[in-house]
Amino acid sequence: MSKMNAQTLVDKAVDIAKNYKTLYVMGCFGAPLTGSNVTRYLKNHDYNKDAQRQAMIKAAANQSPPVYGFDCVNLIKGILWGWRGDPSKTYGGAGYAVNGVPDVGADGMIKKCLEVSTTGWASMLPGEAVWCSGHIGIYIGNGLAVECSPRWENKVQITAVAGCGKKAGYNTRTWTKHGKLPWVDYTGAVAGGDAGEVSKPTQPTESAQGPAVGAVVTFTGSRHYVSSGSTNAKSCKPGEARVTAVAKGARHPYHLIKTTGSSSTVYGWVDAADIAVEASAAIAKGSTVKVKAGAKTYTGGGLASFVYANTYTVLELSGDRAVIGQGKAVTAAINIKDLTLVG
Repeated sequence: MSKMNAQTLVDKAVDIAKNYKTLYVMGCFGAPLTGSNVTRYLKNHDYNKDAQRQAMIKAAANQSPPVYGFDCVNLIKGILWGWRGDPSKTYGGAGYAVNGVPDVGADGMIKKCLEVSTTGWASMLPGEAVWCSGHIGIYIGNGLAVECSPRWENKVQITAVAGCGKKAGYNTRTWTKHGKLPWVDYTGAVAGGDAGEVSKPTQPTESAQGPAVGAVVTFTGSRHYVSSGSTNAKSCKPGEARVTAVAKGARHPYHLIKTTGSSSTVYGWVDAADIAVEASAAIAKGSTVKVKAGAKTYTGGGLASFVYANTYTVLELSGDRAVIGQGKAVTAAINIKDLTLVG
């Protein structure tokens, strides 16, 4: 059996995270969410049968370029099974259980790894697996990992490894073990590694590209569509809604679902002109903000009274979670809706 070079594994994982549209879909190892694949993954696992996950999968369906589905362990298996982002192939070009790599879960995969350790995070080799109960990712060097998770960005994403220290601009995952994948050749890999150009976030800010997935907006229109390119509109009511998918350049670029308690009945693709974005959508990393009176922390905790009188800098931003502080000192994590842009 020919092993995959560790750097090749890393490069492929980073390429998927940075250059492909992806979505967390349980049991999916790189299938483009088109045609019969959509039907398959709507039914293949109880997790995917949840109403919110169903909506996300349907919203991702048949986009161009396509959205590829992965889950955590299937990201690793998909790459090792030959995934190459081919939209014409059922699994993006991946085979099934090929190249000597078995179909195992996250917990099963770490058990097959070599030199598994709970320490020595700074000495990891790029291409090692990083693991915590029920979840697994790929260390790519420079204290970063690639993982596919419904948390944070709900896709294949680059995150910081807590054992190596937090990194500004990245969400941080606390992994508990790491080890060498037996199907990977680590010859020439350097401890710690250097993730090169991914050492800094490369995604544009939400304000530069319009509302992102997860943003809460006000839908002001009266029509929605079953696809981003459809010409057949259906009537619906305006009101507060959440962005569940974005198809840049499409006729109807935003997929909306009404928020809980909203008077809207929107459930489909809408025109950009029919979205009114709250001022919070203009907040980006580095913005100067104030906290709205009475707001709580992102997790519902209380804030000292002086917090509402001061101004802060947004140090980190992920979805609706903003970490604010003064200088380099972190004050709190706040829902972006509870912040006001200053200046």
